[in-house]
Amino acid sequence: MELSSNLVGTALKPYRREVTGREIMNYAAAVGDDNPRYFDDERQEGIVAPPLFGVAVTWPILERIWEYIDNDRFPPEVLLTQVHHTEHLVFHRPVRLGDNLTVQGRIAAVLPHRAGTQVVICFEARDRKDQPVFTEHTGALLRGVSCTRGGKGGETLPAVPPGPAEERVLWKAVLPIDPLRPFIYDGCANIYFPIHTSRSFARQVGLPGIILQGTATLALAAREILNREAERDPGRLAVFSGRFSGMVLPGTEIRIRVVGKNPGPAGTDLHFVVYNQEDRPAISRGYAFIKNA
Repeated sequence: MELSSNLVGTALKPYRREVTGREIMNYAAAVGDDNPRYFDDERQEGIVAPPLFGVAVTWPILERIWEYIDNDRFPPEVLLTQVHHTEHLVFHRPVRLGDNLTVQGRIAAVLPHRAGTQVVICFEARDRKDQPVFTEHTGALLRGVSCTRGGKGGETLPAVPPGPAEERVLWKAVLPIDPLRPFIYDGCANIYFPIHTSRSFARQVGLPGIILQGTATLALAAREILNREAERDPGRLAVFSGRFSGMVLPGTEIRIRVVGKNPGPAGTDLHFVVYNQEDRPAISRGYAFIKNA
């Protein structure tokens, strides 16, 4: 199978949805985040969504991506080989209860990779006043798929500051992963893929068993970083990104380690890694930018 980099720039059909309080609360519950900003609907400012809620907003598009790619040259069979590879989110403001969001996507990059082809889709979510809410670049690795036309779009992808030359652990958090966590995240986030809930399916595709959703691991890291570095204020998180590098098995634990911190005039660059039960990176090249209060 092959995929042409000439597809870069292809627009996706727009997707629209209204954000409900139940969705916000469910997503926070999915990752065990009891921040009152996500639950207290008596707050004068109203409730807002956890930052990683954005991935739940765009999931219905990714789940049926072949219906949204407005290009008959895209071969849908390559999707059978995909694994989630990267996430990069820019938050223009928190998602709020009652937001009417319009999500417009495009294929931002198609690049050769040693294991196949990397495809990055950019989603822009805007509110009813056409103001930006969040921008997501989500990357998939298509294993065994050849990239033709040499690759395109890499120069347009968002960059993050380089991590420290020598990592040192500034703080760490050890979090147990409940055996039910993948099922809770699946139901509460409404992000469904059977490797996370079906042991039979996971084994059929070569996994040792069900694995925790990568975005759940990333959301747990965001929770801890906000709690420790931003006084639990999601409005201060401007950028959050990482590369999915390994599996997290239910019934084990993860170790979130902040390994770099660089304060600046507008905010602080943070670099982090999440390690799995084998002490191997589950999320590598983790990066967050926390705005000053």
